[in-house]
Amino acid sequence: MSVILITGGSRGIGASTATLCAERGMGVVLTYNNNPEAAQAVVEQIQAGGGKAVALKLDVADVSSFGAFAETVKQVLQQVWDVAHLDGVVNNAGYGLFNPIATVSEAQFDGLFKVHLKGPFFLTQTLLPLLADGASIVNLTSATTRVTTAGVAPYAALKGGLEVLTRYMAKEFGERRIRANAVSPGAIRTELGGGLNDEFEALLARQTALGRVGEPEDVGRVIATLLSAESAWINAQTIEVAGGYMI
Repeated sequence: MSVILITGGSRGIGASTATLCAERGMGVVLTYNNNPEAAQAVVEQIQAGGGKAVALKLDVADVSSFGAFAETVKQVLQQVWDVAHLDGVVNNAGYGLFNPIATVSEAQFDGLFKVHLKGPFFLTQTLLPLLADGASIVNLTSATTRVTTAGVAPYAALKGGLEVLTRYMAKEFGERRIRANAVSPGAIRTELGGGLNDEFEALLARQTALGRVGEPEDVGRVIATLLSAESAWINAQTIEVAGGYMI
């Protein structure tokens, strides 16, 4: 059985990806930071559908915890699935910040940096020995790397860095046939950045060719596909999943 790990899997895109991967027969290790109840609800939903999932606590901003986390993952893989390797990693955990450049503090910038770029870099590095040859890495970026939106400069800049890092992962891990791709969501109905009010949602829908904002499942389906064998020849790509936002 293929087993994948999803950071930030307790809600939004991460939770949707977890359930969709389980529906495809994958085992799921999902992480949470502050909401174990939500994570356990996702696990129970997967179990109710006949799948297997485990929720583990992880703060992706705390690089010093990654070694111990990897050991826990190794134990879980053996105990729950009787396997030694992960077949996929989804670097999804994140949060939003809406502040003009003129008012962003160093602490706010550093917080975003730790979660959106430093964390994925060193977590992937730490998990490399646990990744099977031929595994798939999916990094969550953002359509704000293509379309400028005033107020999200640090977030967008760091997501742009993650897009570049994705290509380097594909290049450096290619000898092991490990693929790395980025998925770049547009406006999605999640809690990121405080969610969408009706007026803002209507504006975003008007700016999207398909006339609506996205749902977490719209993105989760693409991630699940990239983790599967049917995407075995897709590598080093950034795939925007945005319904034609600002085209």
